[in-house]
Amino acid sequence: MTNESSYISAQARLHHAYLLGLQLMVASNRSAAEVGDWMFSLFRRQHLEKFLASFEKLGLTDLPHAIACARYHVLSNNMGGVAVDYMEEDEHKAWARFRYPRWMYAGPTLCGVRVEVSRGYLQGWYAHNGVSLGNPRLGFVCVSEDMTGEFGFCGYFKEYDQPLNDDERLQFARGELPPPFDPDLQPHPPAEQWPAERLEKAKRNYAVDFVRNAIVALMDTIGETATEELAGRAARLIGLQYLQETMRLVGSSDGGLSEATEYLERMMQGMGDGVSRKPQTNDEKTELLHEGLRIVRGLSGQHRDVVLKCWLHLFRGALASYRAMKRLDAELKPDHIVWHISEVQA
Repeated sequence: MTNESSYISAQARLHHAYLLGLQLMVASNRSAAEVGDWMFSLFRRQHLEKFLASFEKLGLTDLPHAIACARYHVLSNNMGGVAVDYMEEDEHKAWARFRYPRWMYAGPTLCGVRVEVSRGYLQGWYAHNGVSLGNPRLGFVCVSEDMTGEFGFCGYFKEYDQPLNDDERLQFARGELPPPFDPDLQPHPPAEQWPAERLEKAKRNYAVDFVRNAIVALMDTIGETATEELAGRAARLIGLQYLQETMRLVGSSDGGLSEATEYLERMMQGMGDGVSRKPQTNDEKTELLHEGLRIVRGLSGQHRDVVLKCWLHLFRGALASYRAMKRLDAELKPDHIVWHISEVQA
C-alpha cells in the first residue's frame, strides 16, 4: 500500500467511525421520531445528490428500471466497501440483499440503532427511486430489516402493472425469501473507468459524503445548537478513540509537536486537500495551511459553518489523545483553515 493510499484509508476509517458514533450519539440523546426524521432527511439528500447522477457512470442508463435500481444499490454500495448481493428474477423484479457485517452499523453499533433508522432510509431513498426515474409503477418491497433480528436488510424493486399511490411505493412482505445467489450475475463497475486507485478514493468519499450530509440533515431536523453539541461531542470522542489506529495507518508516532503536525498533515493529504506547513517562528507552536476542504464541498452558509465546526473536533480529539497532549486551534477562513498546534501546558 502506497503512502497516499494509506492516508486515504485512514480518512475512510475515521469518517466511517464518526458516522457510527454520530448515530449512537443521536439515538441515545433524541427521540425515536427525531431519529427517523433525521434518517429520512439524510437519505433523501443522498438520493437527490447521487442517484441519477451516477446512472451513466455505472452503465445503468438503458436497463429496465427494476434491474437498474437493484444494480445501482449493489454497485454504489460495493464500491464504498459495503457488501451487497444482487439477484434478478426478471426485468420487472430484482433483489438487493445487504450482507453482514453491516457497514452502516458496524460492530456492536447494530444493537444500539433504532428501527426508525431503517424506516427513515427506506422512505428517504428506496421508495423515491421510481419518482426520480419518472416511473410511477416502480416500488420497493422490504422483506427483512437489520434492527428486527431477521436476516438483514433485504428487498426487491418491482415494476407493477399499474401506477402506485404515495403510500404504495414502499411495501413490506415479511417471510418472502430472495432467490439463490448467482455470482455470475453479480454486477461490477466498468473496469476501465474504475481502477483500484479510484475505488480506494470512492471508499473514502462514500464515508466523507455520508458524514457531511448526516450533519446537514441533523441540523435540519433538530437545529443548529443541538447539532453542534451532539455532532461535535461525537467527533471529539471518535478522534480520541481512533488516534492510535489512524496514526499507524499514516505512519506517524505518538511524540511531540513535530509528530503531531506530521500526523495532521498526512491526514489532510488523505482527504485529497491541499496542506502545507507554515514557517515555524518558535518551538511552542506549529501551523498548517489547509486548503480545498473536501468536507464542505458544495455547502454554503450555515450548513457549511456547522459541518466545519463539528468536523474539526475529530482532530482536536485526536491530538488530545497523545500521551503528551496537544492543543489544536483553527482559524476558519472562507476558503481555507489555518491550524495551530501546541503542547497542552500543565
